Amino acid sequence: MNKLAIFDCDGTLVDSGATIRAALEQAFDAHGIICPPIEVTRKVIGLSLMESMERLAPDGDHAALTQSYKEAFFAMRGAGQVDEPLFDGIIELLNQLESDGWLLGVATGKSDRGLKFCLEAHGLGDRFVTLQTADRNPSKPHPGMALAAMAEAGAEPGQTIFVGDTGWDMGCARSAGAGAIGAGWGYHEVEELTAYGAHTVAMEPSQVIALANDWIGKKS
Repeated sequence: MNKLAIFDCDGTLVDSGATIRAALEQAFDAHGIICPPIEVTRKVIGLSLMESMERLAPDGDHAALTQSYKEAFFAMRGAGQVDEPLFDGIIELLNQLESDGWLLGVATGKSDRGLKFCLEAHGLGDRFVTLQTADRNPSKPHPGMALAAMAEAGAEPGQTIFVGDTGWDMGCARSAGAGAIGAGWGYHEVEELTAYGAHTVAMEPSQVIALANDWIGKKS
């Protein structure tokens, strides 16, 4: 049976918070709306764009804000202003997981295009056997992304972990029956990850291996 490690992208694989914030500010400015403070906008990272706008601007034109965000992000990318560095230890974690026989996947609120650019920028385009995005799935915490990833990878819930830094990631994992490992190095508090059902929380990428093996051991 295949073992599958699913990762969220923003806040888990890459530290994209500053770029996301800049694009949000440009999108809100385009519509004459004050962008909520950073402690609020950080909390929607990981959701689909439309749902993020619904939460950040309940009375706004969510479709228009979403389009403006996409245009701002695309312009920033063309100008070489997109900064999405990998968190320290991520490459080593992916290498170790693959060495131990795990398949890798991504489940993210990014678009297909955004995820493709991000992974290729880090030379990771061919490392993941399944890529689930907001273009083809309901937004987390709906279990659709995790279930689709498991189906594509040929993995059962008891052989699957989901590593993410948001409560929505943990809810997605739990609803799909997978191991929910919080990414304590990301944008959301450990207490939030636990409240949303994290089985455990890794404070740095190097701790994920032992926690993943522990999940598999409990289910075998």
